[in-house]
Amino acid sequence: MRKLALVTGTTHGIGRVTARELAMADHDVVMLCRDLEAAAHVRNQLAIAAPKAAIHVVACDLASFASVREAASTVRHDFGRLDLLINNAGIAPSRHRMSEDGFELCFATNHLGPFLLTALLLERMAAAGRIINVASRIHNRGSLNLERIANPAARFIPMAAYAQSKLANVLHTFALARRLLGTGVTANCLHPGVVATNLLPRWLRAIRPILRPDLIDEERGAKTTLHLAMSDTVACVSGKYFDEHQVARTAAPAANGVALQEALWDVSERWTGLRDDARRIPDNVPTAAD
Repeated sequence: MRKLALVTGTTHGIGRVTARELAMADHDVVMLCRDLEAAAHVRNQLAIAAPKAAIHVVACDLASFASVREAASTVRHDFGRLDLLINNAGIAPSRHRMSEDGFELCFATNHLGPFLLTALLLERMAAAGRIINVASRIHNRGSLNLERIANPAARFIPMAAYAQSKLANVLHTFALARRLLGTGVTANCLHPGVVATNLLPRWLRAIRPILRPDLIDEERGAKTTLHLAMSDTVACVSGKYFDEHQVARTAAPAANGVALQEALWDVSERWTGLRDDARRIPDNVPTAAD
């Protein structure tokens, strides 16, 4: 029986490789993409590579709560149980912009959108479903400054904004894994490696010569995502952070702080409107501090 995987950000890079490999491994794939023209091109490529797979495209701009809600509604209506939810899409902007909902665009796209999407699709996860968040080791350099995220006049440092959003990915994963205890659904996050691509932001391309020894291609960059998606060895593993070699590592101290995880969860619920949503994830779950 074919499994169903939902992957965000599949029009290029490791997301495209992830979708292709899942389709070739007996998964039907739902691609959530902002650029529908590019998505249609990728869908045609996947149909050739994996003719037995059903490949679907659903429009979704992760920076827009309305778009995320519409996409989640489409998925809930049109598809069956999700075996995989892979939050892969992300941006690393070089200048300060705000989302239509009034939040710094990098944080809105990389954390708030995936946070909302995940919550809205939890009811569709299969009993042994896996949720995978693509983070980054740059989360080690991140700090969470919630007051600046909704402030259009806040000073913007591209690397700091990106690191903050990736720290949020790890915090979200750990808090989600606690809430999923006993359900059979797992949540893990990963560092894919520093992937060599022309889509790197200007601020990261500027230090590319320094990073060159660590650069990997898109095929290798997708390996940890695919490992977490399909390997039997991690079927029951949850609440972990993996490196580009598919090894579980200790996340940054800030990411392991339960108080910060819960503070982020609380504000993310408020900002995305989940506080009053029927699909809000219950708070009465055990935490590491209990």
